[in-house]
Amino acid sequence: MNVLVTRPDSRGQELVDMLNEKQIFAIHQPLFIIEAGQELPLLPTVLSSLNSGDYVFAVSTNAVDYAVKTLSDTGFHFRTDLKYFAVGQRTAKYFSEKAQQAVIYPIDSENSEGVLELPEMQMLQDKTILILRANSGRELLAEKAIQRGASIQYLECYRREPVKEDIPEKLSLCKRLGVDTIIVTSSEILALLYEQTKADNRQWLLDCHLVVVSQRIAKIAKQMGWQSDKIILSDKADNVSLMNTLLFKFDKSN
Repeated sequence: MNVLVTRPDSRGQELVDMLNEKQIFAIHQPLFIIEAGQELPLLPTVLSSLNSGDYVFAVSTNAVDYAVKTLSDTGFHFRTDLKYFAVGQRTAKYFSEKAQQAVIYPIDSENSEGVLELPEMQMLQDKTILILRANSGRELLAEKAIQRGASIQYLECYRREPVKEDIPEKLSLCKRLGVDTIIVTSSEILALLYEQTKADNRQWLLDCHLVVVSQRIAKIAKQMGWQSDKIILSDKADNVSLMNTLLFKFDKSN
């Protein structure tokens, strides 16, 4: 098993190092770089304008990092009279440590669907929900929250920008290196992966096992041409869960 990790930033390299320690060949080729969001200067004002009891969601640790730095640089802090949420346990723990606030998250389903099942998300009349996110993302949480009576405010804390390297050639190199398993942690990465693969390498791509972190991404992969037996679903999106998913696959194939 030779693995391509597409997860951006240091978390992707961390996963590669973890796999290498388990004697699994892995290489890191992010398709995006992470940059500061254009709306960060507005964060102190937006946070101050919320009513007591309103909600603040952080969609990722990147959103937390940039938000915390912005508030620290401007002398502001996360308010104690708001409720804080995250999609997954890892982001919730990180958010709680950095913001020094309790953070609510879904235990069973670490996704937007899981968040929407939380008791706090059922009656949202007159609530404002501030979502700290990237320059794009899923709209499900916002759409359902609006239907339940909430007002939504987005704040772009970071941006995903395509890397400036020759990605089609990098992916051709992965084929030549014998990559047969690819880890994909978002639908945006999956779409770019498919788009940037040269036409004559598409069959190689579709023959690779694809490790994904949600049923939604798995469904998109099937629509792109991956067969069901090539798609492996990780229970969670953190690096330990992804590594354990691969180790289980590796053990079964030996």
